[in-house]
Amino acid sequence: MYICLEGIDGSGKSTQLERLGKWLEDCGFSVTLIREPTDSPVGLLIRKMLQSPSAQDEGFQRTLALLFAADRTLLMDTIRKEEEMNRIVLSDRSFYSSLAYQNGEDWIAQINQHALEPDLVILLDLEIETALTRCEGTDSFEEANFLESVRQRYLKLAQQHGFMVVNASNWMNKVHDDIKRIVAPKLGMCI
Repeated sequence: MYICLEGIDGSGKSTQLERLGKWLEDCGFSVTLIREPTDSPVGLLIRKMLQSPSAQDEGFQRTLALLFAADRTLLMDTIRKEEEMNRIVLSDRSFYSSLAYQNGEDWIAQINQHALEPDLVILLDLEIETALTRCEGTDSFEEANFLESVRQRYLKLAQQHGFMVVNASNWMNKVHDDIKRIVAPKLGMCI
């Protein structure tokens, strides 16, 4: 099973992904954690580029979109192999992040047409003010108006694609419990 956590910067994806992975391992499942961008040379270039003051410019965004698609393509083989070994793949972001963060939905969908669709997407929804207090402020995307537009795109995607939405402004343990209640039935578990 391929499970993805999505959300704006500061929503707690990385923390909740680690907690979910540990819980699933404690329940006897084999788990692989992945993130986008990856630690591949392409992913490392993306991370560096995201710190540029011009990262929100349209031309820069097209370049980032292509790099994200390339980085994601490298990741697809890993996901397939892990699923073949009956491992649960937990991902910090997927191609839905590109749809939320970048303009040109049809084009973004086209360049990501070979990306695997997660079996389950959980959107960690968070108010912008709270997100900004949690962010480190190193990426040019960590700006209120921009994040609000991304949040609204995520909520629209959630409606269109049936994401499960969790209120990420709750305490960390409550968010984790909410995620467990979503994941458990998908794996035939009761909690």
